[in-house]
Amino acid sequence: MFEIIRYTADKASEWSQFVRQSKNGTFLFFRDYMDYHIDRFRDHSLMFYRDGVLFALLPANEEGGVLWSHQGLTYGGVIMSEKVTAARVQQLFRELNDFLRAEGFRKVVYKQVPHIFHRIPSEEDVFALTSVCGAKLSDRSLSSAIFLTSPLQWRRDRRYGANKAFADGIIVQESDDWAGFWQVLSCNLQHKYGARPVHTLEEIMLLHARFPQYIRLFTVSKDEQLLGGTVLYITQQVVHTQYISASEEGKRLRAIDLLFDELLHHRQWNRPYFDFGTSNEEDGRILVEPLIYQKEGFGGRGICYDTYEWEV
Repeated sequence: MFEIIRYTADKASEWSQFVRQSKNGTFLFFRDYMDYHIDRFRDHSLMFYRDGVLFALLPANEEGGVLWSHQGLTYGGVIMSEKVTAARVQQLFRELNDFLRAEGFRKVVYKQVPHIFHRIPSEEDVFALTSVCGAKLSDRSLSSAIFLTSPLQWRRDRRYGANKAFADGIIVQESDDWAGFWQVLSCNLQHKYGARPVHTLEEIMLLHARFPQYIRLFTVSKDEQLLGGTVLYITQQVVHTQYISASEEGKRLRAIDLLFDELLHHRQWNRPYFDFGTSNEEDGRILVEPLIYQKEGFGGRGICYDTYEWEV
């Protein structure tokens, strides 16, 4: 039997320490990260104890009788220690469903942690989703990742672009010009999609201040004019591009090609994967071909970000 309790703020230290030692957690699950937008979501995160010892976590929020894992995060799911077994995880999901029924929930929307973020294999939860919960795949988005120990060759046009940008004197550097990059990013998103970045400038600067080793900005510029850049989320296994954007002049000068030439060929990350993020619209139903074409040109290949649903 598991003791299942709701997370409360007095458990923050225990929660984050468990994430650090887990086999599939990343810094996105630290409470200092999750709680930056606590005003937007009604937290319903759960902690699972067995014989008085913390066994697993579920970052989650509630909305309209639905438990989400977690609407404010790119991925989620049950965070587990190295000691879990498949049978125990199945028991955990059976008892989770009983707990949620008693709490008045009717459905769960579950975003699994993609396998490239796992420190060691961690898909016992995915098996339990179908074997215990009868969950169905509801959304699937396609990301593009590089296995850094055996990368593919770049497409010729990407290599040409990087060489052109280098010859034009474009500079790549790690930067603290968050405001300048956010202006480029916001203009691009507004023009293309009528959208805004998920994070406000104030939020991303707050998160960078809390996690400077995990959240880093690299920019491209010429004659001190910022042309674009990328925000990297660096986890134990993956260097992930949270945002990529260039100004119209940056696009003309092929600045992003030079940026990734520097990041992929001249930086030592000591991680197995570099992940460019998803290239989809409408919850994964539409593939944005020009966007994924660029990422595939750098050697990226497909990794799925999956979401499951089931009735409790």
